[in-house]
Amino acid sequence: MREMRTIDVGELSLRCAIEGDGPLVIMVHGFPESWYSWRHQLTPLADAGFTACAIDVRGYGGSDKPHEIEAYAMKRIVGDLVGLKMALQPDQPATLVGHDWGAPIVWNTSLTHPEHFRAVAGLSVPFAGVPSRPFTEVFDEHFTSQGKFFYQEYFQEPGVAEAEAEKDPRDWVARMMYSISGDVPPGDYWSKPYGATFLEGLPDPAPVRWLTEDDLDFYEAEFKQSGFRGPLNRYRNHVADYEWLQGWQGKRIEQPALFIGGSRDSATYLFGAVTDPVALMKMFAPKVEGHILDGVGHWTQQERPDEVNRILIDWIKRV
Repeated sequence: MREMRTIDVGELSLRCAIEGDGPLVIMVHGFPESWYSWRHQLTPLADAGFTACAIDVRGYGGSDKPHEIEAYAMKRIVGDLVGLKMALQPDQPATLVGHDWGAPIVWNTSLTHPEHFRAVAGLSVPFAGVPSRPFTEVFDEHFTSQGKFFYQEYFQEPGVAEAEAEKDPRDWVARMMYSISGDVPPGDYWSKPYGATFLEGLPDPAPVRWLTEDDLDFYEAEFKQSGFRGPLNRYRNHVADYEWLQGWQGKRIEQPALFIGGSRDSATYLFGAVTDPVALMKMFAPKVEGHILDGVGHWTQQERPDEVNRILIDWIKRV
């Protein structure tokens, strides 16, 4: 039986979908998503003997939504996961699973709080170690300074992306999700000049089996209620995140780790910076096991739920 609970994690409260009984598995979504993006994983994990807990990250859905940009720093969200674990199963370490922004969140949580987390899995975004410079500098060098659009630069100025997304949340989510899925026809949709809007040049979405009208109804209702400021504030903390993580420079994730990426997901290859994300990860998480799913785009566990569940549950049971 799935239970929706609001849990005090210390600094604020998170809405959590919880199912099952057994060792704790915490699932962390990305942008622009919700606990709902793990809807296909909750019951299979519960049936496999685990307590499956999918959260709304702070700023989303039914979780608390601080206004300040600094409230969405990595340090604060990592603290939410530690507080959640202590609230649910204080006496034994948990397993973390994250997708998109959820992947860096769980990678860094396991790196900075290894005593609380026995294993960590990331989908879509590999772990590339403690950063040597803020990501803002990286995208400025490769995109902005060359007059090219980059979505994370577009998200920097408070209010700009919010206005575009909140005008029609359903259309915005549908077009974003489709445009970076494994179902979109090949095309260079993101090659556009600096100053373009987010949706400019993106294809009109076609019906896909993994994103139904009911799914879009859910996401639309969530974002009409929560807005986009909190979710977008995550992108406005690159410098703060870099500064905080310098305390772990040279450290690695020593727990067992799992990476699942998609062959058609640019985030899996760090926007073209790497050709073998699993080999990259082995330098920073030596106990990593990697899987690249052929034909899968960015929405890994929604596009290919059965395959992800098989890999994920087998791995959790083994580690």
